[in-house]
Amino acid sequence: MDLLKRLCDTPGVSGFEEPIQAIVAEELGKTTDEVKIDRLGNVIGFKRGGQSAVASNRLKLMISAHIDEIGFMVRFIDKDGFLRFAPIGGYDPRTLIAQRVIVHGRKALKGVIAPQANWLLTEEEKQKTLPIKDLFIDVGLTREEVVKLVKVGDVISLAAEFEELNEKVILGRNFDDRLGVYVMLEAMRRLRGCQVDVFAVGSVQEELGVRGATTAAFAIEPDLGIALDGSLSSDLPSAREDEKCCLLGGGTGIYVMDRLTVSSKRMVNFLIHLAEKYGVKYQINIGGGTDASAMQRSRSGVYACTIGPPTRYMHSVTQLCHKEDLENTIELLRLFIENAHELSG
Repeated sequence: MDLLKRLCDTPGVSGFEEPIQAIVAEELGKTTDEVKIDRLGNVIGFKRGGQSAVASNRLKLMISAHIDEIGFMVRFIDKDGFLRFAPIGGYDPRTLIAQRVIVHGRKALKGVIAPQANWLLTEEEKQKTLPIKDLFIDVGLTREEVVKLVKVGDVISLAAEFEELNEKVILGRNFDDRLGVYVMLEAMRRLRGCQVDVFAVGSVQEELGVRGATTAAFAIEPDLGIALDGSLSSDLPSAREDEKCCLLGGGTGIYVMDRLTVSSKRMVNFLIHLAEKYGVKYQINIGGGTDASAMQRSRSGVYACTIGPPTRYMHSVTQLCHKEDLENTIELLRLFIENAHELSG
């Protein structure tokens, strides 16, 4: 869990991924033949297929896990030193009140998204959820002190850190998609060999519209694409029976469809085959949009699919994941890489 904690505790808001970018490049450097960072900021690790496969005939496999997380940007500093902010990525404002943040100015400043003063509100106002444009951050300094350290355009990340909730379940603010990044890095570390050329991509700006994977896929021209992202877990009291899917502890999720992609039937069937053959616990998932959409539509088309561990409370600061689901995802990805050459032809 040390690497996962390091990944989760390192900031990397969309468009400002440099801190997490450096860690992913370092880790991929240990398991691939070559690592580069493209103009947009994608970290791409290249591992050549085994010598038994003729280079000109080897399939190209792109694995994509986005390294960015949702966050904020300073948009205004008022006369009393309070910061107004704009979202970078999709946040539910109901989850933000009283959350601690870090403002990445000339130096890192701790702050809090201020709760409302209830004694100043009417009963009707107490029932309302404020939109993000009406929220503000308090860093406990005067305007004169703030403007020496902070300017409009500075990025803001949430301060919640990774922790183990209990022996089975872990918690983090950015499991979307640091879990996927961890799965990619661990699978590459455990790889016992492969007969395809592997491009392991830590993609950027996924939360702003699947941007990084689009440029990476265009450059790589893969034959096969696996996106790694959380499977939306709705095993909750508020969900109807027909809405409950991807149970925590139920195994890795294999996406058959998401909001942007209908997964390749060939890929889905092969993943299910591997899972059942090698005893990997899995469940079928219908999820949100992922990097698979960018790969699938790149150039002349790519066989693409997404897998990922069920994650509760996505796009909040209290995301939960079961350790066994994480392990099953790593194992399924490893098996896929090692056997992907069977999909040739």
